Amino acid sequence: MKKSFFAFIILTIYLGKAFAQELKDINNPVFKIGEQLNYRLRYGLLTGAEATIRVEDGEKKIENHPTFHIVTDGKTSGTFDVFYKVRNRYETYVDQTTLLPYFYTENRKEGGYKHTDNVTFDHEDHKITADKGVFPYKGKAFDFVSAYYFARGIDVSKMMVGEKFDLQYFLEDGVHILTITYLGREKVECPLGTFSCLKFNPTIIPGRIFRKDSKLYLWITDDNNRIPVKAHVELIVGSVTMDLTAVKGLKYPLNPIKQ
Repeated sequence: MKKSFFAFIILTIYLGKAFAQELKDINNPVFKIGEQLNYRLRYGLLTGAEATIRVEDGEKKIENHPTFHIVTDGKTSGTFDVFYKVRNRYETYVDQTTLLPYFYTENRKEGGYKHTDNVTFDHEDHKITADKGVFPYKGKAFDFVSAYYFARGIDVSKMMVGEKFDLQYFLEDGVHILTITYLGREKVECPLGTFSCLKFNPTIIPGRIFRKDSKLYLWITDDNNRIPVKAHVELIVGSVTMDLTAVKGLKYPLNPIKQ
């Protein structure tokens, strides 16, 4: 599976909250049509990339069910755009009631590398059909975009510090499991203010970009919105920070801590 560093960071935006294999249904989504989240990725003091995530009306029904159309656009900026241009788009159609995905597509252009994929989910027969074949699964499975939007509605009020969760998602060449550890609550600053957050530590596979002991941390608002406001990951050389820079169309008010 060929995943660039940029694609990994975009993946991180979504996989901030994980869950065990046995998932309860979500009856009331914490987001609505019109929500948009904007992020900035910084390498040291330099802005290296930007990402936008928005929720649209699916416009047409799939299997006679209304859908959300969730779109993520990611691109490099500034000096990074000159030396390694990235233009990525990830889209998913999810059931407005169950939040399970029906169809996922990605179109990635990263330097000289290009990749597309079209993925269909069959939740009755528990199989995923993608460009590279058919992949069976058990329980609930998501693409990484729909996984995050489902996870935002999970009740984490009884979560204990140090508790680990597994997330099942499909990406490019199969169904994968990501383990995430809950680290407690912290106050975190971003360009929109200071927020009370839940802190998580997703696993990292060391290699060309990450050291064996590299750490990835992600902070999610501890409110009804459950949106990522910051992420920080250590690299072999330096580190990258992701910040929430703008929001609109939230279902619930954004509540920064008053200073």
